[in-house]
Amino acid sequence: MATFLYKLGRFAFRRRRFVALIWIALLAVAGVGAATASAPAADSLAIPGTEAQRAFDLLDQRFPGTNADGATARVVFRAPAGETMKDPANKAAVERTVHALQSGSSQVDRVADPYTARALSKDGRTAYAQVSYKVTGFELTDASKDALEDAAKEGRDAGLTVETGGNALQAIPETGATEVIGIAISAVVLVITFGALIAAGLPLVTALIGVGIGVSTITALSSTLDLSSTTSTLATMIGLAVGIDYALFIVSRYRAEVTEGSEREEAAGRAVGTAGSAVVFAGLTVVIALVGLAVVNIPMLTKMGLAAAGTVVVAVLIALTLIPALLGFAGKRVLPRKARKDRESAAAGEPHGRHATTAERPNMGTRWARFVLRRPVTVLLAAVVALGAVAVPASSLELGLPDDGSQPTDTTQRKAYDLLTDGFGAGFNGPLMLVVDGRDAHAGQSTKSAAARVAKEVGALDDVAVLTPPTFNKAGDTAMLNVVPKSKPSSGATEDLVHDIRSKATGIARDTGAKTLVTGTTAMNVDVSQKLNDALMPYLALVVGLAFLLLMVVFRSVLVPLKAALGFLLSVVAALGAVVAVFQWGWLGDVFGVEQTGPIMSMMPIFMVGVVFGLAMDYEVFLVTRMREAFVHGERPGEAVVTGFRHGARVVTAAAVIMISVFAGFIGSTDAMIKMIGFGLAVAVFFDAFLVRMAVVPAVLALLGRSAWWLPGGLQKILPNVDVEGEGLRERLGADAGGPDGRTAREPERV
Repeated sequence: MATFLYKLGRFAFRRRRFVALIWIALLAVAGVGAATASAPAADSLAIPGTEAQRAFDLLDQRFPGTNADGATARVVFRAPAGETMKDPANKAAVERTVHALQSGSSQVDRVADPYTARALSKDGRTAYAQVSYKVTGFELTDASKDALEDAAKEGRDAGLTVETGGNALQAIPETGATEVIGIAISAVVLVITFGALIAAGLPLVTALIGVGIGVSTITALSSTLDLSSTTSTLATMIGLAVGIDYALFIVSRYRAEVTEGSEREEAAGRAVGTAGSAVVFAGLTVVIALVGLAVVNIPMLTKMGLAAAGTVVVAVLIALTLIPALLGFAGKRVLPRKARKDRESAAAGEPHGRHATTAERPNMGTRWARFVLRRPVTVLLAAVVALGAVAVPASSLELGLPDDGSQPTDTTQRKAYDLLTDGFGAGFNGPLMLVVDGRDAHAGQSTKSAAARVAKEVGALDDVAVLTPPTFNKAGDTAMLNVVPKSKPSSGATEDLVHDIRSKATGIARDTGAKTLVTGTTAMNVDVSQKLNDALMPYLALVVGLAFLLLMVVFRSVLVPLKAALGFLLSVVAALGAVVAVFQWGWLGDVFGVEQTGPIMSMMPIFMVGVVFGLAMDYEVFLVTRMREAFVHGERPGEAVVTGFRHGARVVTAAAVIMISVFAGFIGSTDAMIKMIGFGLAVAVFFDAFLVRMAVVPAVLALLGRSAWWLPGGLQKILPNVDVEGEGLRERLGADAGGPDGRTAREPERV
């Protein structure tokens, strides 16, 4: 592989205009496709295999036209102090609002008048109108959402407090300026790392090109592949981070080769042949982790993973081809001014002893590696204890899905949630829907009698506040009941109620033959959480197992991949502990803008496992590959660790800071879910890069010594030798150049 990539790097450098034009053309084609594509499709909210989804499907069949999974909104009215919603003026204002809601959009299916639906609180001060739409929340047009907001103004103009909640208001979250700040921090880090503006700009430019191609392609294919604009969120986040990092490693290795005396075309070939090999395998681990999200069998999550994986593939290809091409255009300006002067002096035969002295001076990575080698047990214990302490809150992890109660307190959704809670109880924000299917009822049983038994047994449960009488379809073989819990939708008590109802339904089905299904947004959230929990271990086994095999091929070792996997698990659990402490317990909540604590998003553990595993293996591959390269070329195990840190620590540190800043940019999002994802990924990368890869890895390698690179004889024969370290490449170059390492270029450099 190293030899092939070496040739690819030299070709891209030599034919730089051709390569650059190809990537510009791809960006243009993707951009035109995105600009001319039809509107993005809606995210499919279907969750195959869950009871809640089966109930929705049954309702669509038995109650045609009800749009059971359509968007809903609740317009909540609150009378001023001393008045009630029954006062003539207030009632007239509500009726005008209801009329405006019904006529404001063709997507509205029906609007329930609070007075005919008896949606008035006991004290008479609070009422709500239920709006049902023909389409899902993602399919609502801006005009429909504007009509919903305009209708609320009718009540406000009359002196009422009017707020709107429900999934009809769901929108793609905005991150604001913080994402731009993350990119700005990345630019500063690159300038400090390289000491040259041209070198610092290359990773940013190529990462933006890669993300542009990836996201534009997603938009262009949105209708064909049933994608939506929400699938581009993860693609942007991951594509930007890995795009900068992969380019950073190639540019860094190129500069090192030039500094050591290689001509520029030769240096480009060597950089792509060595660091490029690490980029390929690091990219493969990320792709495996993202594509593996399909195991969960949640369509939206699968689409997000595949879209992000495609963007990572683009980032790898750009690093291998566009980076060496742009290095050809950059010329000597990719080096710092001092390095350029030293190189010119060396070419002129002038003494440059000062440069040599500086080059031999140990850098921070060298000093740190030597410190760890002297005290491996102390460093290992300190890192593990620190991560273990941060991981403690993870033992209290409570999973759930966000609702309007987790929205910022200044949003209309949160205000509507609080008004309903005060007027009717917390459970009104998340009613359950029961569907009784009596088509296969036993002889002598009817749907009516089965529904009556369901109402009696469910109504007797402790957490049930209100249970509506059953509503039957035209055929009379299916009934629908609504249950309002006493507890809020995201509480453990409501989840227990869902399980209690399903337990009762099992007994009723056994006696009557009529099946009872529980659905509604709250029940769907419970089912999604359970589905994610059930998929976590198979997903973890699949991803870690495949990556373990991949790393065995890369490092020709059993213990190094094992150490990498265990270190990753430690960093992920610690990151989950930090997420629990901030978002569930409220520690430092004000610092991170957390206005409402509650259960951690159910998707968070499996999402972090997928994304963080791929990114963590990036640092493992980049850092340890350089150690393996030094060991293969004759250095002792301890010396190889120092060599790896001397060449890689600074770059890995810069890459980690860049990735942290990119993820941290999403903490400023107004959406609690995106905020949590940004925080969790930023913290996970921090722990993995600076505690696991920079402390645990060298300490463990120091303790293992030569056994770290042990591979059983049987595996030696089975596993392919992909030559990531470039050993075969170095031998070939040495033979071609007639020297020990082939440092002399075989061809004159073309400028």
